[in-house]
Amino acid sequence: MEFSGMHRRLAAILTADVVGYGGLMSEDEAGTLDRVLRLRQELIEPAVAAHEGRIVKPMGGGLLAEFVSAVEAVSCAVEIQRALAEPESDSGAPPLQLRIGVNLGDVLDEGGDIHGDGVNIAARMEGLADPGGICITRTVLGQVRSQVDVAFEDLGEIEVKNIPQPVHVYRVLLDPNAASREALAASEKPWHRQWQALALGVAAIAFLASAGLWLFARGPVIEPASPERMAFPLPDKPSIAILPFDNLSDDPSQQHFADGMTDDLITDLSKVAGLFVIARNSTFVYKGQATTIRQVAEDLGVRYVVEGSVRRAGDMVRVNAQLIDATTGGHIWAERFDGDVADIFGVQDNLVRQIVAALAVNLAPREAQQIAQGRTENVEAWEAFQKGWALYLSFNAEDNAKAIPHLETAIELDPEYGLAYAVLSLVYYRAADWAWARQPTTSFLESWAVGQSYLEQAMLYPTSLAHVVTAMDHVWYGRADAAFNEALRAVVLDRNDPEAHLALAWAMITSGRPEDGIESVETAVRLNPNHPAHYDLARAMAYFAMADFAQAADVLTAASDRNPGAIELAPPLAASFAYLGSREDARAALSSWKSGASQLELQNFPDIYRFPIHWAEEHGSVRDRLFDGLRIAALPPDEDIPKLLGDLSDESPLVRMSATKKLGWFGDQAKDAVPHLISALADEHHGVRKEAALSLGKIGPAAKAAIPALDAVRQESNLEQFAEEALKEIRGE
Repeated sequence: MEFSGMHRRLAAILTADVVGYGGLMSEDEAGTLDRVLRLRQELIEPAVAAHEGRIVKPMGGGLLAEFVSAVEAVSCAVEIQRALAEPESDSGAPPLQLRIGVNLGDVLDEGGDIHGDGVNIAARMEGLADPGGICITRTVLGQVRSQVDVAFEDLGEIEVKNIPQPVHVYRVLLDPNAASREALAASEKPWHRQWQALALGVAAIAFLASAGLWLFARGPVIEPASPERMAFPLPDKPSIAILPFDNLSDDPSQQHFADGMTDDLITDLSKVAGLFVIARNSTFVYKGQATTIRQVAEDLGVRYVVEGSVRRAGDMVRVNAQLIDATTGGHIWAERFDGDVADIFGVQDNLVRQIVAALAVNLAPREAQQIAQGRTENVEAWEAFQKGWALYLSFNAEDNAKAIPHLETAIELDPEYGLAYAVLSLVYYRAADWAWARQPTTSFLESWAVGQSYLEQAMLYPTSLAHVVTAMDHVWYGRADAAFNEALRAVVLDRNDPEAHLALAWAMITSGRPEDGIESVETAVRLNPNHPAHYDLARAMAYFAMADFAQAADVLTAASDRNPGAIELAPPLAASFAYLGSREDARAALSSWKSGASQLELQNFPDIYRFPIHWAEEHGSVRDRLFDGLRIAALPPDEDIPKLLGDLSDESPLVRMSATKKLGWFGDQAKDAVPHLISALADEHHGVRKEAALSLGKIGPAAKAAIPALDAVRQESNLEQFAEEALKEIRGE
């Protein structure tokens, strides 16, 4: 039969796929290719021809074929499966098995190739078939009932991926007398019966060309992504996003299992230096959302997308995964695993190897070793960890506390589970940082001490995350150089870990290198486009450290608009507005943090505010500036620089001292106050003279006129230290 042109027509479509083809190829590529070729030449091609069919295209261990009628298509499928049920007479290799799906529907004929929902539904039928089995649609059943020597089992209506309406599916029973036996077997193995009704996906695999392996796969037609529409330029290495795997289990509580598969795949692939891997935060926003591969690729700026599903029933599990080139809409690779939950880590490793191979990227031995670091081989420990990890990521006091027992269970089951120790340390540090200490323990100090203890354990089984936590521990204490070293180790272990780059950014921001810090933040944002608000906080504080308060305010305002619940951005935003002279905006930002607070409460707030980041000692003025900005924001609206200048002439030394101190909060905005502060250096009250020296230092280079007076004042032993500090700030030393 010959077909030409491009038009729609009705066709009986058969799709077939070798079970476990990817695994067989990884074990014995040459032998598998030889067996598949012989299978095609000796059995499949003659059977298709005998039933008036045409092989549209071969696909690795499978094929797409069309027939003149549904009867011929099903008869061909039955003939092939019955022949394969006979044992092979070769050298003891496990027999090849096929899954076959048959549909009757519209196809788009394009020069002999066929596309459309008719093909897609046939592929979905194949995905629902057992090894050695056949699944058909109700439209096919209507044509073949009583025409083929088989029986049928009704699996009901099943929702299949990328098909808007449920499809009524029937399983072909090759033994026409087997219906009752099959029903009994299904009742004895309910998980097996449920899989047939709910599993989705079809393996899209490589096929042979004259020179070797062709990368071509079937699958639903996907609208290609446009690099011109992408939010970011494509990186100069293969870029990939792993979408959250669908949970097809009847039990919604198994969602952690599907999420864990996704998490581990992201973590493992991110350790491959030749790949650019988008972080979890950015791909999990698509969880449960109706979206397209094109949209994901354009939002995240990637060429490749992995999607999949997990179906668990008791101790059995089915995993489907496929790799798609979003720029062409083509399926590059797909695989399905059916087996025991205990084998899940081997499945993950195999997925990593096959994706890396499909993208023609080298997996170095060192990277393979790093992938294994900090992991567990205990499935129960892994599941407990995934539950705790999901709770930790919720970022609230209640779930933070709930994460602890799950993570503790994980390390009880596997005392060498490095990743679990690292996350436990984060849980307790977070409780201390955000005043959630009463949740997991009874005090800030207890929480911090427990976090430190778990971090020490984590470093015995080091992971990138453990080095990130250690780096941030140093940042919290102002040990910028040590933080830089640890963050660098984290980046070396996992170049695609955005948190490692963010830790490196904080190390540079707090050591007087904010420009370099911004570059690292940008790298983190590129790896995690849908990043949480603390990325914006780091970027804004880099600008703040550079005294670029306008940029800092812009970053924080945009971040607050995207994340209205990120109230931790409000204090630095208030300080930024204060230094821009936008007192009204500064007060509004501070009030959003402390809604309903009285004037007295606002003025006391800067003294109790806890900002966890500390700068290296020689750059500590940046942190001081943050708190002074908060103090400006908290001042009563009528307490401005002119009023404070007037207070310098007050009879009360306490009023003069307070005014002198407050003028320093304004930094170089108070440069017109320099002559008045120089005069205050001669005040009869020691406290006024001290505050005048400190305020002149905070005004900085704009207070150069005060240098002679400060040189004179430092001759006083009780003012020497303050005068010298001021001179260093003014001279920029």
